[in-house]
Amino acid sequence: MTELDQSAATIEVRNPATGDRSGSVPITTPDEVAAAVRELRLYQPEWEAIGPEGRKQWLLKLQDWLIDNTEHLADVLQSETAKPRADALIDPAFAVDLLGYYARRAAKFLGDEHPSPHTPLGRLKTLTVAYRPYQVVGVITPWNFPLAMPAIDVFPALAAGAAVILKPSEVTPLSAVELARGWAEIGAPPVFKVVTGAGETGGAVVDNADYVQFTGSTATGRKIAAACAERMVPYSLELGGKDPAIVLADADIDRAAHGIAFGGMFNAGQVCISVERVYVEAPVYDEFVATLTAAVAALRQGADGRESKNDVGALANENQVRIVQRHVDEAVAAGARVTTGGKRTGVGTFFEPTVLVDVDHSMSCVAEETFGPTLPVMKVADEAEAIRLANDSIYGLSASVWTGDKARGEQVARQLNAGAVNINDVFSNLFNFAMPMGGWGQSGVGARWGGAAGIRKYCRAQAITRPRLPTMAKELFWYPYDMNKLLVMLGAMRAAGARGLRRVDLPAILRLKDGR
Repeated sequence: MTELDQSAATIEVRNPATGDRSGSVPITTPDEVAAAVRELRLYQPEWEAIGPEGRKQWLLKLQDWLIDNTEHLADVLQSETAKPRADALIDPAFAVDLLGYYARRAAKFLGDEHPSPHTPLGRLKTLTVAYRPYQVVGVITPWNFPLAMPAIDVFPALAAGAAVILKPSEVTPLSAVELARGWAEIGAPPVFKVVTGAGETGGAVVDNADYVQFTGSTATGRKIAAACAERMVPYSLELGGKDPAIVLADADIDRAAHGIAFGGMFNAGQVCISVERVYVEAPVYDEFVATLTAAVAALRQGADGRESKNDVGALANENQVRIVQRHVDEAVAAGARVTTGGKRTGVGTFFEPTVLVDVDHSMSCVAEETFGPTLPVMKVADEAEAIRLANDSIYGLSASVWTGDKARGEQVARQLNAGAVNINDVFSNLFNFAMPMGGWGQSGVGARWGGAAGIRKYCRAQAITRPRLPTMAKELFWYPYDMNKLLVMLGAMRAAGARGLRRVDLPAILRLKDGR
């Protein structure tokens, strides 16, 4: 939770489980953001010039720092999110894994490419594609994973050779400040800065960066896209999700129920790829609902310290509690039934892990992103109905299919409108950096990761040609035109590109010569 103190120009950060003060950060003004970007531009050329191997040394030093400070980082993260200790430890571990992946592979991913010419004429040139970083990448991150979310985009951008300005959520800025402290402590070049504040600060990042990576709500993403289009700068957006899970009649019901419980309740459901809708084939519906209800009801909820004794923590703020409660209340009023949970509990922003049945697509709990610990479950007649309902959404971030037949699962996956589909699992694509992570529809534009694509997205591709052979005073098709020489070139182009007899259509060439 946060409190903006405008008179002191600071943000007070409080633990959402207890209300205790966790720390404070300054509100960076737009002028200060612009100054920070100007300073980053001064140092970025040298950062680019040391190359991926030089940058790797600094990035691996930061990796060492993350490992050495894991317990402290988890403390800070818990103080601003009230996550269980187990969840808090995931952020730094994830950051370490991702950092190692891109630091060690950047040289290969950014190496010059030499594509083969498509025609014999093209073989007169050596073709090169070089990858040159944008000078300053602006990264704006949400509050659900205060360390992992910055890592996801800051690390590949730095590995690409860009300087980075990060604006974390005003709800959970403390972990990002720690990351910047670590960068300074290892003595790294000053090409990474954190600015803190709310919408005005984020807007200034969008107004000054050369590339914008935003993760957050669809409504804010639209505004950022419009602002970037106005400035003609590229952007990538990961936005909302309403991820479906399909449980087919041949599924392992125990695995499906426990997997979906984890997929829906992890981080109190505050994950862009949380399971938020479940479609179950009729023959196994009752068994699945009973098993899921028991699994969710058994979850331990509360505030951890350094000990790990709970599974589900608090919601980020009162606004999230209101959204979750509204979705549950509106569903029940429309005829849905709560099989477990259904209300806030205890001190702070805790909301019980909740399963809803007898729901339909007219209800907000199915149609709108909840971002909380609820699992609405619907009975479907067959696979076709499950696919149709799963695709009945403005979102398309990810999905899961649960079946005893992996080939059938892949057939279903290929019919779903989602950027990622996990068969008999949840979130597994998130831990495979060689695959792209991006949303379809109103879940976003562009993608992160995908091996080389995840670092090249922060670069401009530059095409370079150079002659293979000694050059003449002028090329065949330079001025003044000589039709005989030009026809030789045009004939060669036709022969290389056309098919059948049209490759050697001499009458057509002669008509060109005669001007007919």
